[in-house]
Amino acid sequence: MPQTIWKGAISFGLVSIPVRVFSATEERGVSLRQVHVADGGRIRYKRFCEIDGEEVAYSDIAKGYDLGGGEMVVLTDEDMDSLPLPSTKAVDVLQFVPAEQYDPIATAKSYYLQADQLGEKPYVLLRDALRATGKVAIVKVALRSRESLAAIRPYGDLLLLQLMLWPEEIRDAKGLAPGEGVNVKDAEVKMAEAYIDTLTGDFDADEYTDHYAAALKAVVDAKVAGREVVTLDDDAEPAAEVVDLMEALRQSVARAKERRAADGDAAPAEKPAAKKAPAKKAAAKKTAAKKTAAEKVAAEPEEKPAAKKTAAKKAPAKKAAAKKSA
Repeated sequence: MPQTIWKGAISFGLVSIPVRVFSATEERGVSLRQVHVADGGRIRYKRFCEIDGEEVAYSDIAKGYDLGGGEMVVLTDEDMDSLPLPSTKAVDVLQFVPAEQYDPIATAKSYYLQADQLGEKPYVLLRDALRATGKVAIVKVALRSRESLAAIRPYGDLLLLQLMLWPEEIRDAKGLAPGEGVNVKDAEVKMAEAYIDTLTGDFDADEYTDHYAAALKAVVDAKVAGREVVTLDDDAEPAAEVVDLMEALRQSVARAKERRAADGDAAPAEKPAAKKAPAKKAAAKKTAAKKTAAEKVAAEPEEKPAAKKTAAKKAPAKKAAAKKSA
């Protein structure tokens, strides 16, 4: 059972819905630590004051606001506790907006909401009403001593609380878009659409794999087993620059159709790369054929590593085969 990180109530008009909040996501992967290369000892960091150079206990550390020019405003725990957080134990619904108006770029973190005590019926009422109207609820909530905007929307049989970034926390993208003088032909757009249609299918995240984490775990396992570890191949030749956009799109569509036919009309898990220029075709095949030791271990965990056999070791096997034939 996941741990409850917050308890409160959603204020839905005159209806109050008591809820529990659980983290909906967690980061996974191979956890690495900083160590001393000579003996593997953990690297630790000490908190010290840059003025007197003395180590400072955690209980003596406060928050500060840097004014610049060497001036600092020190904020104590009492100062922080005096700040108004009106939504400390309440999720106040501010408005309802069409779901398509909620921009995913504003999502900071997601939480599951569970109906608490006698809140199941109003919980289901809000969930079903949001789904029927295609709306999301914009709310204010305070988690971990910080007030945030958030969105509440249906997620399967649950309500999902998604903390939002404030508008000033989203960086301006001005100047990042391609120039107005960049144009594409209608035929190129249609070819791109054909490629998209070829790769279109229902999304299933289980079809995708974190290859980096798998390869890193394989390296760690190889170290544990005492085998020699070959470093990752950094000499792989980069893909050739595509000059003819239409030709690249045609090749992409053709390869995507071939892959779909080979997979029995199943949507491919990964997009195929555009073919390289003819002059480098041989080099590309040679590069693609190479696999690092870590990748081989990750892809074939049960396969024993191939070992060179001497002629002397092969001889007994041949004799035994000869006797069996006789």
